[in-house]
Amino acid sequence: MSEFKYGVFIPKIKQKFILNLLNNKKRVDNRDFIEYRKIKIKYGHIPNADGCAEVQLGNTIVIAGVKLDLTNPYPSEPDRGTLIVNAEFPPVASPDFEPGPPDENAIELARIIDRGLRKPEVVDFKKLCIVPGKKVYGLWIDIYALNHDGNLIDAAGIATMAALLTAKYTKVDVSPTGEIIRTNERLPLEVINFPVYITHVKIGEHLIIDPNLEEEMIADCKLTTIISNGNLIGGIQKSGSGALSIEDINQALENSLKIYPRIKEIITSSVK
Repeated sequence: MSEFKYGVFIPKIKQKFILNLLNNKKRVDNRDFIEYRKIKIKYGHIPNADGCAEVQLGNTIVIAGVKLDLTNPYPSEPDRGTLIVNAEFPPVASPDFEPGPPDENAIELARIIDRGLRKPEVVDFKKLCIVPGKKVYGLWIDIYALNHDGNLIDAAGIATMAALLTAKYTKVDVSPTGEIIRTNERLPLEVINFPVYITHVKIGEHLIIDPNLEEEMIADCKLTTIISNGNLIGGIQKSGSGALSIEDINQALENSLKIYPRIKEIITSSVK
């Protein structure tokens, strides 16, 4: 007998095999419970983007592109730049994904990434203001899944930060008459905060980090924490119908704080 979840068959015997391994403190790919798969970061895949990065997390591949351009500010924030995050899961990335507009999973991922960038602020949005109430820089981030083998959120978070760290945008000047003039000068985007997205899943009584697709499919629930500079917790997102105890949440936070410097170093080193 097999279980059918999200377009993927997980044979019962495979589920029991994975759970038995976890009961013996092992995983199917021989990783530790709080060990990430190998992370590879590449740059320059999107020529028209102001910054971009492709991240391979195990066999999961995600690409993120950043664009900064002139736009109108939000009426409630006339002196601040804007932020919009979009995510798409095209069918080429997984037989689970369908053509058409972003589904609820893609929307959820975009909102989680957005939350980590917005508060605490990844950039000083006031510095992206050109003329208060009239023109600001808009920051657009587009995320595309290229291959889904579990944990798209963390891969998307790494790709987003790598893309932001390499982003450059066109400087504009404002004339005495208020005219906005584009220059030929390109300015690096100043990143002032550094969120890292760290995802655990719970299978039975076990919390494991960076689940592959099989582990993700049989998990009772998933918990993503967002850690930023100064070990601040920028957000927590739980999904799935399974329950988490206070001890589970505390353990996930403890793991995330321990892992945060390692993931940050991988990203910053790749940029250097």
